[in-house]
This record gives sequence, structure tokens and C-alpha cells, in this order.
Amino acid sequence: MSYPHSSAVSLPEPSVVPIQGLHCGHYFYRWRRDVLASMGASVVHAAKAEFSAAIDPLKDARPIRLQSFIVSGHKADFATVMMDPDPLRIDRVHQRIMSSKLGAAIEAVYSFVSMSEISEYLPNKDQYAAKLIRSGEDAQSATFQAKVASYEKRLPAMHAQRIAPEFPLWPAMCFYPMNKVRNVGANWFLEPFSSRTEMMAEHAQSGMAFAGRVTQLVTASVGLDDWEWGVTLWARNPQYLKEIVYTMRYDSASARFGQFGSFYTGYLAGAPDILDHCCI
Repeated sequence: MSYPHSSAVSLPEPSVVPIQGLHCGHYFYRWRRDVLASMGASVVHAAKAEFSAAIDPLKDARPIRLQSFIVSGHKADFATVMMDPDPLRIDRVHQRIMSSKLGAAIEAVYSFVSMSEISEYLPNKDQYAAKLIRSGEDAQSATFQAKVASYEKRLPAMHAQRIAPEFPLWPAMCFYPMNKVRNVGANWFLEPFSSRTEMMAEHAQSGMAFAGRVTQLVTASVGLDDWEWGVTLWARNPQYLKEIVYTMRYDSASARFGQFGSFYTGYLAGAPDILDHCCI
């Protein structure tokens, strides 16, 4: 189906590169032990270097953000998390892993396709000022003016962190997809914007208590994957993953409106560590 448009409207050139933000890909894999056994130890040993090159490509083929992980539990054995302006550069890493000599012994068990974005609930300067006034601040006071000016200075960095975030070199990571529910009497998308903003502000405040211990990336998958958002958490210690998710479940945005998929927990690791840990 095509949609009509006015010839007077200036349209961007067709492109797979987002106008704002980056593509994001989460890929999870499991080893096929039966296939590995049939390949023979010498063949597997010789194929390790190719696997390592596939999961950790050279600069020209490397997405601008890439990390790999050992995954705990039976849902997967290892994973990659990537971001890049070009979605095919991300998927190319996946294709090289699967087409390597060890690829016949690798099963892709889950993937999640999404994009970075600036949340509509992140206040601009005027919205932040209005929030201060609602909380009792005097709009004519020097303190009020200083708070608004400070927030305005922080906004570009806050936008950049959401659009093109750095991946921290912290050891523990978990990922899960989520929706906002559409149940009768609890439909997120029928709530007034002011109410949704208030709930998301409460949610953000809970997360800020873990600053320096946990960092979060929320990517949008509406129209791209089965869920609406993907949440990736990195932590200095896996205990903090448990604590932040437990704490934030009490916020209205989660308790009333959150719907969550499977959790995948991993530990930062390069290809040699993945191969060694998985006894390949």
C-alpha cells in the first residue's frame, strides 16, 4: 500500500540510515553439541580463528558499538549487542557468525531489532521549568533560573546518550523486551500525556538511585519487532541488576502498565573467552 503525499513537501532521500538515532541489534546463540561432535576436534580447532574474526570484525566491517557476552542459563550460550547507522552492517556480523565454519554448530535462538530514540517523556527546557513551578519553585527566583539554565546545558549530553550511547565496559548485562499494556481499565496509550509523563518521571527517579552502578539503554522496536521496547542494563555487579529491576517494579509505569518478555543475562567476554567458557 502506498500513501499519497504533496509534491510541495520536501522529503528526505530514501535511505536505511535513520534521520535521528542508530539501529540496534541483539543476537543470542546456542552451540549445537551434536554437530560439534560430528565435525571432529581438529576441524573445530582450526575454525576458532574464523569464528573470532566474525564476532569481532576489523574496523571497516565493525559496527560503531559492539560487545559480546557469555550468557547464563539454557536460553543461549553467547550473545552480541550492536549499534550502527547501517542496519546491514549490524546484520552482517550475524551472517558472518552463521556462515563461518563453526556456523553449522551454532543455532540462533533469539534476536531483537530496534532503534535508539529520545523519549517523548524527556522534558525540554520549558517542560522542566513548568515542572519546577508545579513543585513550588518561584519562577522569578535566582534558584529557579539557575536550575533551568543548568538543565538546558545538560540536555545535549542527555540527548546524545540516548541517541548514540557508549557501551560501558562493565561485566554484567541483562536484556529484556517490554510492552505497555492495553488492558481494559489499564491502557497506557489511553492515559493522558501528563499522567504518563508523571509516571515515567517516577520511574526515572528510581533508576537514578543506581547511578554509577547501573546504566540503561532503552531502544524502540515499535514497527520493527514483536515488542515495543527493548531494555539493556549494564551493571558493575550482577547484584545491581536484581536490585534495580526489583525496585522499579514498584513504580506505577511498571506495576500497572508493564509487560515483560524473557530476560537474558550475560557477562562481557571476547571470542576467546566465549570459546573457552563453552568448552569449544
